[in-house]
Amino acid sequence: MLSSHPVDPLADQATPVPGAPDPDAPVRPYPTLSVVVCCYTERRRRLLDIAIAEIRAQLGPGDELVLVVDHNETLWADLAAAHPDAVVCANEGSRGLSDARNSGTAAARGDIVVFIDDDACPAPGALAAVRARCTDADVVAVGGAVVAQWDSPAPRWFPEEFGWVIGCDYRGLPGDGSAIRNPIGAAMAVRRDALTDIGGFSTRLGRRGTMPAGCEETLMGIDLRRRDPSSKIVRDTTFGVTHAVTDDRARFVYFARRCYQEGRSKAILSELAGTGDALSSERRYTTRVLPSGVWRHRRTPSRVGALVMGFVFTCAGYVSGLARRDRGVSR
Repeated sequence: MLSSHPVDPLADQATPVPGAPDPDAPVRPYPTLSVVVCCYTERRRRLLDIAIAEIRAQLGPGDELVLVVDHNETLWADLAAAHPDAVVCANEGSRGLSDARNSGTAAARGDIVVFIDDDACPAPGALAAVRARCTDADVVAVGGAVVAQWDSPAPRWFPEEFGWVIGCDYRGLPGDGSAIRNPIGAAMAVRRDALTDIGGFSTRLGRRGTMPAGCEETLMGIDLRRRDPSSKIVRDTTFGVTHAVTDDRARFVYFARRCYQEGRSKAILSELAGTGDALSSERRYTTRVLPSGVWRHRRTPSRVGALVMGFVFTCAGYVSGLARRDRGVSR
């Protein structure tokens, strides 16, 4: 029996749902990852093995693990024998983290180079977060969340605002999905072609062995944005790692030394990138984050003291770095 109701010629067509993906849009493939871990000492071998096991569990088709050994032939031979399916290479440049990362980038074949410290361990789903974030072609780099894993309880005097001293997240960082100037080095991902285009990491900056310098990631971030001002560097807290903090880094003497070296590194960064870009994030940090930290910790005098002294040591390092720069003294 025929229906007496009129037939809607569009009834069999799908009704688009607002905000739903376009079914006719081309599928953007996930990028391949080269996970680079730079190491230099056997003393971190236990932590390195833990990191390697977790990285392997998260590698996908086309991904690779790249281990870079910084001028330690014994460690290189040991890792090459233990991990024949990984890319194990030596730092062919000058000693230090910057050229070790550059060597890893040169050996990498993935679309995205993911740098994870040898004393850091990715959380479950960390690499998947990088893949997902980098399907956005405008994202040139991703900074992860770096959570401190203290060997002993954190010292009572240590302020959260100075988490960067131990290479970890700190109070004042932007939230998940926010644009950032640069990632924290313990967990960062960069498009390989873009990193190659800017010449990698500057060897005038960065840690050498136990010398707690830094700022190579900052210059990288500045150079990436100058290369393509429309590109984005994004913070993704799902791309997370735990970062080991040994007892020697929980001492105030390390805190002071690290702050001083950060100041000296900032002076060099100002020379390389210009003061405006080099200190853009630091202005907000010193005018808003630190003063609010003093108020926040007002009932814990030791933390207030650490906040003030950390700022003083960093400024002293910066002034020292400027003086050395003006005299033409290299680091």
